[in-house]
Amino acid sequence: MNAYTKKEMMVISAARMITDRDIVFCGTGISMLAAVAAKHIYAPKSTIFFETGAIDSALEHLPLAVSDSRVMTGSAAFCSLVEAFSFMQNKKTSARIVGIIGAAQIDPYGNLNSTMIGDYGDVKQRFPGSGGACDLASFVNTILAFMKLEKRKFVEQLDYLTSPGWRPMGKSRETCGLRPQGPKAVITDMGIMKFDKTTHRMYLDQY
Repeated sequence: MNAYTKKEMMVISAARMITDRDIVFCGTGISMLAAVAAKHIYAPKSTIFFETGAIDSALEHLPLAVSDSRVMTGSAAFCSLVEAFSFMQNKKTSARIVGIIGAAQIDPYGNLNSTMIGDYGDVKQRFPGSGGACDLASFVNTILAFMKLEKRKFVEQLDYLTSPGWRPMGKSRETCGLRPQGPKAVITDMGIMKFDKTTHRMYLDQY
């Protein structure tokens, strides 16, 4: 019997991809766990940046969500939501930001759907939507995506494009006016996917 769960394995796999001086932009849930694990184990000089505006918090206790008041404890700065998202568009800071996001669907080029399942005119299931994921996927250099390895999640064509990957709508990122760098890796409960440097199509890297 393994001494760890699949979710814990995903958290540590993501944490290992974070290095010192990275600015880790994370939301609620497993992405927060990965950021905190990296800070405490692999990258003590990394900076955790919560989408609600807390920068480099002490994190003596794991917050329940990004809106938890504990994200402000001992923080180096606390800014507004507008200021927080402007860091992603700043060329100097965006190059150091690692964004950790998830979604309901992903296609072979790392495009993500976190909006809905079904046809837009006949929605079967709705989800919270982008949050900050689209901004991260559009502007920062390093994106890590968490996905459970299921056939319904890994699809050839998304029901809805929420966050751009390497080839949004079949076009290059530059054509769409985005930063050239697409997602770095997709971390699943069965292995880690990366993207071919030429075709930008997803492949199995580790399992």
